[in-house]
Amino acid sequence: MREILGRRRRLLSWRIGRKSDQSPALLGAAITFATEWHWPVLPGVGIDSQVRRAIDTEGDRRCACPDPECGFPGAHPLDPGLLAATTDERMVRWWWTNRPGAPVLLATGGRAPCAVSLPAAAGARALAALDEAGVRIGPVVATPARVFILVAPYSMEQLGALLYAKDWVPGSLRFHGDGGYVALPPSETGRGQVRWERAPLRGSAAPWVPDVEAVVDAVVDALTRTGVSAPEL
Repeated sequence: MREILGRRRRLLSWRIGRKSDQSPALLGAAITFATEWHWPVLPGVGIDSQVRRAIDTEGDRRCACPDPECGFPGAHPLDPGLLAATTDERMVRWWWTNRPGAPVLLATGGRAPCAVSLPAAAGARALAALDEAGVRIGPVVATPARVFILVAPYSMEQLGALLYAKDWVPGSLRFHGDGGYVALPPSETGRGQVRWERAPLRGSAAPWVPDVEAVVDAVVDALTRTGVSAPEL
């Protein structure tokens, strides 16, 4: 019974929001993504202030959602759901006024960018190899655990044909397409701060992003040439 009541209290306080969690930077970023770049966004569930100090065995902070074993602490939708993602400024302002500390989530796919991600160590080596090879990439998002390379929208058929043509693809290479989401800077999640590894150029236009084929081809080639070991993948 105590566990159930505890979950309810955490969920209630997450919905209400707290003044101590206010972050103008999050609201400003969300508005820029939605209105200037036309990227559909929504608030993530976040880390409830009552459980910020609750650390699990892996060092992650507890998610504010009712699931005590949440695998994506703070960095996933709950209420509203993913389908509520919008570019409407009034809705964005309302969300982050009521939940000022909520992570900013990009709903990937459709007309919005998608992403390709790797574990942090492999991602860093892949980016270095891409730079050395002169491959042009767009914005890159990083967390303590993973690196996310933003790419142009793609279909499942396009992705399937791309992977089928490869002799080898890293097992931890993840694809965030239609129906997916990625936390954007300057969000804070249960696994740490979200930041720009490669920041978009300043300006009102939406940042350029490469095609998924170019990124996957270059990443797989780079990791093959640099001999990334199995634990890094």
